[in-house]
Amino acid sequence: MLKARVIPILTFNGFALVKTKCFDNPRMVGNPVQAARVYNSRGVDELIFLDICASDEERSPDLDMIRGVIKECLMPIGIGGGIATLDHINDLLRVGADKVVIKTKALNEPEFIEEAAKVFGSQCITVAVDAVRENDDYIIYNKCNKSITLRDFVKQCEDLGAGEFIVNSVDNDGSMSGFDLELIRTVQNLSMLPLVACGGGGEPAHYAELFRETNVEAVGSASIFHFTQYTPNDIKKELERINIPVRLL
Repeated sequence: MLKARVIPILTFNGFALVKTKCFDNPRMVGNPVQAARVYNSRGVDELIFLDICASDEERSPDLDMIRGVIKECLMPIGIGGGIATLDHINDLLRVGADKVVIKTKALNEPEFIEEAAKVFGSQCITVAVDAVRENDDYIIYNKCNKSITLRDFVKQCEDLGAGEFIVNSVDNDGSMSGFDLELIRTVQNLSMLPLVACGGGGEPAHYAELFRETNVEAVGSASIFHFTQYTPNDIKKELERINIPVRLL
């Protein structure tokens, strides 16, 4: 069995790290390079760095900032935000990214996923699946005026060659009240691709519940590390307690 991964997620607004609640009201929480240095010293399994404003502001990935973050990292790192061309992906991989995270381009031009997977391989193409509950279903949160269900988006991206999903509950984002287990199960029933579950972790017990009640092998979080005393290793110790294999520092 693969060891469970606990992945800090850094969300950047072009100036500083921020943390949102329900994808709104961003709160400034620090410097991305310093944060990467801290997580590297704590031996985290992986890091994800997302410029959450780049696509809306039609900015390309900030390679200078990204180089600074990657320089601090001995762990694998995924980079997202502002990715709109194959050259952007090539630039990110060239400066040290292990994978890229795509959403806006996947919504506006789904065929880009297929093009990117053919050139760079599915293993480095991750798609962000930001879901909002609507009645008895889920839809994909976006600012592109696209109306697409979770089911259609997941199946489309998988068919086009995506290699991984980051599945985030917009409703639970920043709440620290627990994960949307139904959302995670729904995506796992739709797709065989590996996924990173996000949105709602606030204490180690939430992570134990997530891994007991779903088949995930990776979890991404931000608020718990910004606003509580818990570290990634604390979460791993809780997972180890319930016999989930982890890599402890």
